[in-house]
Amino acid sequence: MNKNSNIYQIVYAAVMVLLVGMALAFVYMALKPKQDVNIANDKRSQILSALHIVAPSEEQIPATYDKYVTRDLLIDREGNIIDSTENVAFEVEMSKNIKLSDDNRQYPVLECTMDDGSKKYVIPIYGAGLWGPIWGYVAVNADGRTIYGADFSHASETPGLGARITEESFQQQFVDKNMFVDNDFKSVSVMKKGQKPTNGSEYVDAISGATITSRGVSTMMENCLAAYEPFFKKLQDSSL
Repeated sequence: MNKNSNIYQIVYAAVMVLLVGMALAFVYMALKPKQDVNIANDKRSQILSALHIVAPSEEQIPATYDKYVTRDLLIDREGNIIDSTENVAFEVEMSKNIKLSDDNRQYPVLECTMDDGSKKYVIPIYGAGLWGPIWGYVAVNADGRTIYGADFSHASETPGLGARITEESFQQQFVDKNMFVDNDFKSVSVMKKGQKPTNGSEYVDAISGATITSRGVSTMMENCLAAYEPFFKKLQDSSL
């Protein structure tokens, strides 16, 4: 075959593309199990962070998680538990779940038991920042009213500005904040310093220079946690 012919060059290019594609697919399949483990452990770490817990080492993240997260729950819009299968809440992909209608959406809850025997309930949340998605986990006390802890993360917020939602100094502001006013759910707002929400809700200070990301956190909290009001009220009534 004439190596300078168009047919040879087309066949050669096609074969090379096929070989490279097969090699990339092989590498992807070989690395995917490790990637899945890393993604799951990162998720576990964020959940533990909302509980103010840090695993002793990366290798001990799964064991630490299993120690404190004692039950996975899915609830309905009335706050009733409809599924408690192992990992049923952990495996909900919030990036897809949040796009579903209210009737088709899943509402995951992670029930946790602390060293002193107290219960905490971790709720995953998902929203939008300035440049991309933001997400997090809010741990609620057994009283169904107050926040025990929060952890936020992001895909592409600006370093030194919106990316500061991952900093402890920002997240710690949510601790002990009350989510109810006159027995009605009022999500904790994120406000510019010196401002207060008009609905009487409790609030934290926004990140200076990151108005849109801060607003994104506030909206994410409101949109995701509001659906859990019946569940929180069942906690308040100790009817779970």
